[in-house]
Amino acid sequence: MSITVFLADDHAVVRDGLGFLLNSQADITVVGDAANGREAVQQVTKLQPNIVLMDITMPELNGIEATQQIRQSCPSAQIIILSMHATSEHIARALQAGARGYLLKESAGDEIVNAVRTVYAGHHYLSQKISDTMIDDYLHQRQQGEADSPLGRLSTREREVLQLVVEGKSSAEIAKILSLSPKTVETYRSRLMQKLDISDLPALVKFAIQHGLTPLE
Repeated sequence: MSITVFLADDHAVVRDGLGFLLNSQADITVVGDAANGREAVQQVTKLQPNIVLMDITMPELNGIEATQQIRQSCPSAQIIILSMHATSEHIARALQAGARGYLLKESAGDEIVNAVRTVYAGHHYLSQKISDTMIDDYLHQRQQGEADSPLGRLSTREREVLQLVVEGKSSAEIAKILSLSPKTVETYRSRLMQKLDISDLPALVKFAIQHGLTPLE
């Protein structure tokens, strides 16, 4: 029986490349893909794949939040994060959200295939290019607790609103996406900015980029 894989990445060329690589393996089949995190959650819940390859920075809902939601809606799906970021904070947040693997996007094709098989077999997989020092940093950070990270001060909904705000969406647009009232969105926005001690949108955008919630483009 094939290992079923779902691809979540906002770049079509990446999805196409990963799809070609994985479908060329006799024991792996790609069953779907998505270009943003919110669509990924919906499709994974519907398709129930064995493995999800998840980009960390995607529109509407980033890979960390999408991972957390998938772990709740489809616990059988195991998630491998794909990222350009190799910082201990990104690794820590991914694993705390429930990811079973973490790969750098520069990883060779053989390593990606190996990661899929390893995670499917029930093991964790960290990219070979992530140094022992970074793993040690992650373990130390985890002991300190998530509260040390500014993002740890925010609720799941506040983090969702934060990402959509810095992507330039209006309160009305965010309200429609999250099925909330515009007034409620404004309340979340005001509260998260207060928690982060940020008073203007440019500073909020800078914060989101630094913490991998939105790409620098």
